[in-house]
Amino acid sequence: MLIKILIGLAALVGLLLVVVALQPSEFRITRTATIAAPPAAVFAQVNDFHKWEAWSPWAKLDPAARNTFDGAPAGTGAVFAWAGNSKVGEGRMTITESRPNELVRIKLEFAKPFAATNTAEFTFKPDGERTAVTWSMFGHNNFVGKAVCLVMNTDKTVGGEFDKGLASMKSVAEAAARN
Repeated sequence: MLIKILIGLAALVGLLLVVVALQPSEFRITRTATIAAPPAAVFAQVNDFHKWEAWSPWAKLDPAARNTFDGAPAGTGAVFAWAGNSKVGEGRMTITESRPNELVRIKLEFAKPFAATNTAEFTFKPDGERTAVTWSMFGHNNFVGKAVCLVMNTDKTVGGEFDKGLASMKSVAEAAARN
């Protein structure tokens, strides 16, 4: 009887390992918002990490996080590092490409709660008197990442934070454009 139970448990664990291994290796999370401001006003909010506190949803999750800035003051080479509570973890962002009013590409390195390196991108498209800004994050899922995706919908969770951030960015950029 005990042997049958152990064989059953081993088969269940084996099946779970196969299911996790078959999950997609790559992921992409994307959200878009239209902001009543020119691309330059929206771009300025993203290209300078010093401005992120006003709109980043993660800044609101831990206002006491330790933040540091390094490298260039804005644009390519600018670095922002943080260490906070369990909701924001610890990591570092580096702007690797900055094309005025078009694109900001960021190397996103997480140290806690788990190590991962992803890419974040912001693109800006003029739409009459408005700007369509798209915030994306993409990368590679290792085995642990694949397992997490089985129990947590990261597109919904992280995408929801992107939606909040874009809504805050909309308020900040539209106010700046009016002034």
